[in-house]
Amino acid sequence: MTSPAPVVLVFLDPTYPDGRLADASQPQLMVTDQGATRGDGVFETMLAVGGNVRKIQAHLDRLAGSADALDLAIPGPDEWRRAIATALSEHRVQNPPAAGAGDELVVKLVVTRGVEGAAAPTCWVQVSPVGAGARRQRETGIDVILLDRGYDSDAAERAPWLLLGAKTLSYAVNMAALRHGHKQGADDVIFISTDGRVLEGPTSTVLLAHVEKTDDGTSVKRLITPQLDSGILPGTSQGALFTAAKAAGWELGYGPLEPQDLLDADAVWLISSVRLLAPVNHIDGKQVGTPSVQKELTAELNELFAGIQ
Repeated sequence: MTSPAPVVLVFLDPTYPDGRLADASQPQLMVTDQGATRGDGVFETMLAVGGNVRKIQAHLDRLAGSADALDLAIPGPDEWRRAIATALSEHRVQNPPAAGAGDELVVKLVVTRGVEGAAAPTCWVQVSPVGAGARRQRETGIDVILLDRGYDSDAAERAPWLLLGAKTLSYAVNMAALRHGHKQGADDVIFISTDGRVLEGPTSTVLLAHVEKTDDGTSVKRLITPQLDSGILPGTSQGALFTAAKAAGWELGYGPLEPQDLLDADAVWLISSVRLLAPVNHIDGKQVGTPSVQKELTAELNELFAGIQ
């Protein structure tokens, strides 16, 4: 039997300026907490490499936006940064990295509404190692299937109470979609709206690329993602990569995308903060792009992504 991955917990507590360390092996959450009973809360998941959290401000901004959508008053960014630093420091003390190793850690920020009638939300930082599965999918790529999300692409604007653009704790549907995909032999899924638009993965953003040759033989590379106003979660990794790609001479585009656009692309990826760029090899059993081109573009984008802080 393998031992559980080491986890460090730090709760945000006004009486502890740098956060309160808690024993992850002991119960910490009230069973009546509305995060547990209703999925009423928000979260962010970040990657720390060598002790440095990537895109931290973008994640803190998105956490604040999600909390605002749920009418949750949460601690400010400085409090989160101090608690994150405490959690990372404690994890390093408990689990010293090998000499010269660029250790990768998952840093998760969680906010719940607390127990019924609570004066303030329950907030904590959780630090744990990156799983082997995420690393493997970066390297080998993934097979996905398309699933109907059950909403049209205008639902977020028409019904903001659905919280389609917020990163909430209500992830039961996302996890059910992944389990369904696994039962079909796929590694992941891509959601499609009822009006036929490409949306996102349950835990990732969709990217595709086209490479064209101009008359003088120059390669023009274009990176495209679904429209952000179609009820998807704005991806921090997608946003950062677009900035880096533009500086490197790539053209950028924002949908609308249909399933055939994925199959016609030279390469497709699912991108997220911890798994990073996962090349999509097959969609509904059909090969995507050309493997050699996909490999070349993935290497180039990975190099750009590695420079993002």
